[in-house]
Amino acid sequence: MSVKNFDVVIIGGGPAGIITGVTGKKQYPDKSFLLLMEEAKGLVPCGIPYVFHDVGDVDKNLMGPKPFVDAGGEVLVEKVESVNPKNHEVVLANGDIVKYEKLVFATGSLPSIPRFIKGYDLDGVEYIKKSYNTIKALKEKTDVAKNIVVVGGGFIGVEMAEQLARDPERNVSLIEMEKYCLYRAFSEDACVLAEEKIKEAGVNLHTSTKVQEVKGNGKVEKVVLSDGTELDADIVIMAIGYKPRIEIAWDAGIKLNEWKAICVDNYLRTSEPDVFAVGDCSGTKGFITGNDNNVMLASTATAEARVLGYNLFSIRLKRNIMGTLSVFSTDLRGKVFASAGAIEQVAKSAGIEYVVGKFIDIDRHPGAFSDTSELRVKLIVSPIDGIIIGGEICGGKSAGELINVIGLAIQKSVTVFEMISFQIGTHPLLTGAPTKYALVKAAELAVMNMKKYNS
Repeated sequence: MSVKNFDVVIIGGGPAGIITGVTGKKQYPDKSFLLLMEEAKGLVPCGIPYVFHDVGDVDKNLMGPKPFVDAGGEVLVEKVESVNPKNHEVVLANGDIVKYEKLVFATGSLPSIPRFIKGYDLDGVEYIKKSYNTIKALKEKTDVAKNIVVVGGGFIGVEMAEQLARDPERNVSLIEMEKYCLYRAFSEDACVLAEEKIKEAGVNLHTSTKVQEVKGNGKVEKVVLSDGTELDADIVIMAIGYKPRIEIAWDAGIKLNEWKAICVDNYLRTSEPDVFAVGDCSGTKGFITGNDNNVMLASTATAEARVLGYNLFSIRLKRNIMGTLSVFSTDLRGKVFASAGAIEQVAKSAGIEYVVGKFIDIDRHPGAFSDTSELRVKLIVSPIDGIIIGGEICGGKSAGELINVIGLAIQKSVTVFEMISFQIGTHPLLTGAPTKYALVKAAELAVMNMKKYNS
């Protein structure tokens, strides 16, 4: 057994851990930093579905700690057994002890396992763990499978199904218990458009139904749905969500929230002194709703990590964000779907009054260009003061960046009145026309609906 000492120890080598380390080491160059990883190779989490077709190779989706090492940090590939916050110690699986001044949990998340489904543990039932070894093994299995059933119509499930179905030799089915896929991220009209693209990809879509049972004699053979449908299956990929990886923190007595994520304050501090949590394992609070939640996005994790890196030893960067924005985007068969903040069903469930401004146009001007796409913009707006609380965009590639503009507008409490006077730059090859810029026009229509609401 050996004992080593570091100023900062980070548990977890995903985006949250790496960016905390890179930022922290640059801010505190005289401090020693150690990053603990379970696997030597890591993956870009959001790129995992594209390993199965567009990228085509797990090794082309690698994400490693090189920027952290280049900044002067150290990396150790070893599993953590336990943490003792009172003694400021991390116990490793090999028996070694690492002592710390500051500790960061960046332990990420694990796939949810539906133990309530008979047959969930049969050979051939797979889970999308954010692990190089796991995804490499799954890729080898899907390469030879003919009948694949994906369970779960969230982003991972939809993107996995769409990518797998690009091989015309495969029969791919997607199961979603809600009326629509992606319904937690988009309102009904956007979901309808998304499902058109899913079907266009050749995916057999089954919504408003559940998996009743996975059948097989030791190995998967069929999936039985609650509506009685039976689907042949060589592989079943469960993509029903993730849960925070908090076991070590829980055993150490660190407080969790109602989502079973690590409780943190506005500066990512946990209930134990000198212990922080960042990324998927830590709790978040809705920017608009104010409710506890657990947003698991690499973009959210890295935003938190940059703030934490500055503030490990003292508050250098004020974290004025009083909640987490959920900013989502995906591309289905060349059509981008993106959302930010409180979409309509979120606002309704939280009891928030709102009006909507919608505008549909094209993203180039004039429309004769060959790469022109339809652009649909929706703004969700507070009817009393005009503050933008949410937005959705469907269209071409530009939608992925335009949603970030809406995200900043929400974060800074921009009103539709300010959006109407938004000073923009336009170009025929790059944007919509200045006379009918989609964000501005959606804001104008929201103002009209505000007048109706308040009349």
